Amino acid sequence: MTARQRNLLIAVALLAAVLALALLPGQTGGNLPPTSEDPDVTFTLRTDMAGSRMHFVGEGGDIDGQVNPSLSAQPGDLVRIDLINGDGAAHDIAIPDLDARSKVMAGKQSTTSVLFRVSQSGEYDYLCTLPGHAAAGMQGKIHVGAPTAAAAPAIAEIAHDPTRVGEPVGARAPRAITFDLATIERPGPLDSGTTYHYWTFNSTVPGPFLRARVGDTITVNLSNPRESRHTHSVDFHAVTGPGGGAEVTQVAPGETRSFTFSALKPGLYVYHCATPMVAQHISSGMYGLILVEPEGGLSPVDREFYVMQGEFYTASARGHRGEQILSPEKLLNERPEYFTFNGTTGALTETHRMEASVGETVRIYFGVGGPNATSSFHVIGEIFDRVYDQGSLTSPPLTDVQTTTVAPGGATLVEFEVDYPGRYMLVDHALSRVEKGLVGFLHVSGGADPAIFKSQPAGG
Repeated sequence: MTARQRNLLIAVALLAAVLALALLPGQTGGNLPPTSEDPDVTFTLRTDMAGSRMHFVGEGGDIDGQVNPSLSAQPGDLVRIDLINGDGAAHDIAIPDLDARSKVMAGKQSTTSVLFRVSQSGEYDYLCTLPGHAAAGMQGKIHVGAPTAAAAPAIAEIAHDPTRVGEPVGARAPRAITFDLATIERPGPLDSGTTYHYWTFNSTVPGPFLRARVGDTITVNLSNPRESRHTHSVDFHAVTGPGGGAEVTQVAPGETRSFTFSALKPGLYVYHCATPMVAQHISSGMYGLILVEPEGGLSPVDREFYVMQGEFYTASARGHRGEQILSPEKLLNERPEYFTFNGTTGALTETHRMEASVGETVRIYFGVGGPNATSSFHVIGEIFDRVYDQGSLTSPPLTDVQTTTVAPGGATLVEFEVDYPGRYMLVDHALSRVEKGLVGFLHVSGGADPAIFKSQPAGG
């Protein structure tokens, strides 16, 4: 969002405030209804704006720094919410089900408050009532009494297990196969103490590793659950057809759409959501790989791993605790706060373990979801015996390669034999990205051969 657009948005919000005040005579005085009682529970929220998104942010206590935090009270509590204006636009705060609403405030550091009593257990929405503000993100929940099952979405792991690569096709003949994909929107851990509302294929980032062979006839069923809030689609780079399938799979919540294609060319291909804004869908986690094996399949190896690199453009700076939301401005300016392998900063260092033994051959299917940054893929302490550049399985592989370049929306296969035990780091050799979360470990066990490597005692 440009400065001019931001100023226009603030101006519109200020105008809305004036109109709101004009329609609410008597609301220009004190912010709170008269009472001699002290509140049982007090919360402080601050308004904030990131690009075209608006939200409340918790101030102090257990909700400090949380975006649209969940507030808790007990039946009978007198609750006060103080609201601080952090962005300069006009805002209020209301709990419609309890008929409670604050005055409208306008201008940075202005304040308003709402005081109300909750008599029954349940879940209540709080929101800004100015036109468009709730839809732009200014809404949260107040839980009274014991939380209901739907009160707080489960923060479940979304990082794809790199060992889940499916079964090799071997020497089988072409056949008809079906892939079922679901576009799941769900919260998950991004970093230590930090969550993100991911958009996924089948609840993981990247989506499932799909495996076929050249000549197969493939049907893709794409479903979007009714509880989703957004339309999604899928574009397969392995497809010859309109939009790679995206033109016929723009699936609204509650719908399912399908298409069938022929796997004409072998290779390792990216698939991703292609619903505008495409970069937003990809940066939220909607990408994966499909391997189309050549006739006769790939040569066997001892270990296969599936790794994809992605970027997250969060409104708050890296290290912010609580929920992170997308910053469209950072996305358009290509300034990510996080880089990840398999969706989270700890996916391949803490959540999932990649293991091999000395003497084994390793193959890594590596892709870049992006949507913007090119990767210089490197395994520290190893040399790639073979690199299938740009995912091509019909070209002779490169040999004895230190680092390989993979573009956004591109992929490669690397193979190497592990000759010495230890912990080997997977990185993008744009090494500042390690500090933003981009690192993985390959743990190699077995006997050490001093002819290959040995450390010298101090002094030689």
